[in-house]
Amino acid sequence: MVAVLFVCMGNICRSPMAEGAFRAAATKAGIIDTLKIDSAGTIGYHAGSAPDSRAQATALKNGADISSQKARQVTQTDFETFDYILAMDNENHEDLMALCPAQYQHKIKMFLSYAPHLPITEMPDPYYGHTKNFETCYSAAVDAADGLLAALQKDL
Repeated sequence: MVAVLFVCMGNICRSPMAEGAFRAAATKAGIIDTLKIDSAGTIGYHAGSAPDSRAQATALKNGADISSQKARQVTQTDFETFDYILAMDNENHEDLMALCPAQYQHKIKMFLSYAPHLPITEMPDPYYGHTKNFETCYSAAVDAADGLLAALQKDL
C-alpha cells in the first residue's frame, strides 16, 4: 500500500481539494484500494473543522465530495507513515522540512511538481480570494493528481 499525504497551512482549502482530486483520480483508475490518502496542515488552528465551504462546493462541482474530511495538523508519525508528503507551496515545504527528521525528508515534494506543464509551481492559497480562485486551485490539483497517479502506477 502506498501512502500519500497532502499538506497546506490550515488543511481547510488546498490540501483537502488535492486529497479529493487524487481520490477521484485513483477511484477512476481502479487503484483506490491500494492507497492510503490523507491531508493535514502545518498548523493546527482549524483542527477538527470541515473544509472551507467554498472548497467543498468547488470539489463537489467537479465530482469529489470532501465534506467528511476533518482538518488536522501534521504529526511526527506522518513522516514515518506516508511515502509521499506533498506540500502545496514553498512555505509549507520549508515548514515540513524543518519538522521532519532527516531520514524522511526525501519523502517531501511539491505537489505541483507532478504537473510540470502548469505555469505555476506553488498552489496559490484561495482562502482570502474569490470563488474562482478555488476553481483555479482545484483545476491545478486535478492536473497534479493525474501526474502523481501516473508516477505511482509505475510502482504499483
